[in-house]
Amino acid sequence: MEKTKVLFISQEITPYLPETDMSVIARNLPQGIQDKGKEIRTFMPRFGSINERRHQLHEVIRLSGMNLIINDTDHPLIIKVASIQSARMQVYFIDNDDYFQRKNTVADDDNNLFADNDERIIFFARGVLETTKKLRWAPDVVHCHGWFTALAPLLIKKTLHDDPFFANSKVVYSIYDDGFNTPLDKNVKQKIKSLGISEKDLKVLDPPTYSGLTKLAINMSDGVIQGRADIDPEIEKYIIDSGKPFLRYHDTETYIDAFNNFYDAL
Repeated sequence: MEKTKVLFISQEITPYLPETDMSVIARNLPQGIQDKGKEIRTFMPRFGSINERRHQLHEVIRLSGMNLIINDTDHPLIIKVASIQSARMQVYFIDNDDYFQRKNTVADDDNNLFADNDERIIFFARGVLETTKKLRWAPDVVHCHGWFTALAPLLIKKTLHDDPFFANSKVVYSIYDDGFNTPLDKNVKQKIKSLGISEKDLKVLDPPTYSGLTKLAINMSDGVIQGRADIDPEIEKYIIDSGKPFLRYHDTETYIDAFNNFYDAL
């Protein structure tokens, strides 16, 4: 019997970025799911604060070299990989000189969000999905962690719905407390619509706030997970009202079993 394949798309993973609720789950969950007998692939952005030498990142030439057009501009896609030896697990990194060379993740030293975060999340989501196809690996479940991954469910359900690699994928979105206060670029909807997405699907991005982006990800997911004990009450109500399968918060002792069962149920 073929193993269930789970694709993890994460905004942050420790040890590459500092420990947070999200980065710790995104590090330990894939290992736990792999230990349950499933096959995994794991992706994150190659933020400039990641020390490539210390973590032994290296470029995967056979996967790099594609160009992604965003807002009428070509952006080369660079794929890097590193291994977490203790977990027998590889992490793939999406990189690009324009979007991921700066030494911060999503905001500058004064905590101002980068003005091009909208294009960065488009590039990241597309980069992950195109690379997964290049690996010739069709995931049964795609689990997204963090708002930086929020466009992946949309692209899977709307632009790749009849693609043989993603047509049967179930999408899970985890909610944390990683919100932002400044809306994304006001033209983000136009940039996403150019990928063949309808105005109707993007209505929740009026305006493109953290709440709207999260609701978009919920709309396009098959199931939602509460990634930490406290989440935004408005988002929590939206999940419940959506009627989607919703897994409540589980602590460190129980979440791997709970998530694994959730995947199987979907």
